[in-house]
Amino acid sequence: MAAKIPFVRDMDFTYEEAQQVSPLIRRLVANNPGPFTYKGTGVYIIGRGEVAIIDPGPNTQEHLDALLRAVAGERVTHIFVTHRHNDHSPAAHPLAKLTGAKVYASMIPPKPSACDELRLEAGDDHVFQPDLDVKDGDRFSGPGWTLEAVGTPGHTANHMAYALLEENALFPGDHIMGWSTTIIGPPDGDMSEYLASLAKVRDRDFVTLWPTHGPPVREVRPFVQAYLDHRLDREAQVLAQLESGKRLIKDMVVEMYADVDKRLHPAACHSVLAHMVRLVELGRAGCDGPPCVDNEYWLKRSA
Repeated sequence: MAAKIPFVRDMDFTYEEAQQVSPLIRRLVANNPGPFTYKGTGVYIIGRGEVAIIDPGPNTQEHLDALLRAVAGERVTHIFVTHRHNDHSPAAHPLAKLTGAKVYASMIPPKPSACDELRLEAGDDHVFQPDLDVKDGDRFSGPGWTLEAVGTPGHTANHMAYALLEENALFPGDHIMGWSTTIIGPPDGDMSEYLASLAKVRDRDFVTLWPTHGPPVREVRPFVQAYLDHRLDREAQVLAQLESGKRLIKDMVVEMYADVDKRLHPAACHSVLAHMVRLVELGRAGCDGPPCVDNEYWLKRSA
């Protein structure tokens, strides 16, 4: 059994209506609920008067109209995107065109797959390109607010979180979610990078996490540590599956994720693959060919 994560799932909101959730933060939840988006994409508006928007979400007329209503009479100066997935980035450029803002995100390219492809989550936004590149440590400001870019690769190679310094809060995108664990799907997802990014966020001692999906996390350090422990426990489970003689990831998932919605099993296969890629890199597992979901694996024993 993997380590227990103290998930938070209760949310009080109305779709497509901006809600003041802290002195500097408004949240507007898009009407796109689903097995990967939970209640929907939470769009964050930072500040008053001259504002920034984080993860503008899906490109639908209903949603764009709601965003424009939320910032009526204000100037949008920055539109930030944590990563290029279809539930995060598609509204960025349509909103920028309507408001005159620039779009900011990491320009690190996604890693292409050398083998099998499973469509995960809402899928990649293949056409998205920001106007301006964002790098770890970059800072952006407006009246009364300062955002710092916090590089958090792992969920994707280009994943970028944003810290609101005045409230010691982090917008972690999909890096950490209060309601569920995060999918790490190789090759763009990397488990070793993800574990390092979790430790990086934990050690910043943020007061609050505001994920793109789900409610805020208030007990940040123990929550992130539980996320880390969960991943390391999953890795131990993978090693135990190899020890028992299982060689195919799909057979491992049936047992390891028996209590998880079967619609998420294809995604779970990719999370197990992420652990397997890491174990192959560490020399603890062998693979028949390049690490792919359908290949065979075996335990490597120390000499």
